[in-house]
Amino acid sequence: MSEETWAIARFTVLMASLATVLVLPPAIAVGWLLARRRFVGKTLLETVVSLPLVLPPVATGLLLLWLFGRRSPVGQALDAAGIEIIFTWKAVVIAMMVISFPLVVRSVRAGIEQVDRRYEELAATLGASPFRILRTITLPLASRGIAAGAVLGFSRALGEFGATIMIAGAIPGQTRTLAVGIYTLVEIGREEDAWVLLAVSAALAFGAIYVSNRLLEQRGAA
Repeated sequence: MSEETWAIARFTVLMASLATVLVLPPAIAVGWLLARRRFVGKTLLETVVSLPLVLPPVATGLLLLWLFGRRSPVGQALDAAGIEIIFTWKAVVIAMMVISFPLVVRSVRAGIEQVDRRYEELAATLGASPFRILRTITLPLASRGIAAGAVLGFSRALGEFGATIMIAGAIPGQTRTLAVGIYTLVEIGREEDAWVLLAVSAALAFGAIYVSNRLLEQRGAA
């Protein structure tokens, strides 16, 4: 493999790993909320969370491009603070986070729903606070589901293309991921190099999905 291929693979894995780490806290919070609470607007929240799964990734990218562009309030605030998002590695991470978020939330929610509420109720009668119950009982018992969700989100982030190309572009050495690299190489006629990137991408995705499935099997057997 050429140095270019290694560079693209390393960059993609790094960005996907960072996106997974950053997406886990909000995904756990939303997953717990959907699994353990009833409130007005719950169905609306579920719908909004699931939108990136059904919207074309390019449409999601266009929304992100507007949100972080200089014409939006968020973009203007970031510009005033000297923070650049569009067409930088930060845009790659954001695109990966948004696209993988619903998958992580769903897995986290499923893991928490499998935790027997009686353990939580017993801890509450003994005086444990809701946060302590979450930290010492709910999350440890749902850890396999959370881990499976993280790995699944990571694998989805590895293959993200549509939103990334819209908000980050295909800048060599700066924003070019495996998926974007495959598209770019085919477009300029370097199909052999594109096949190498495809092989690397398939190997990484296969490994991530295999680990996720193993975790889910272990959770089901527990």
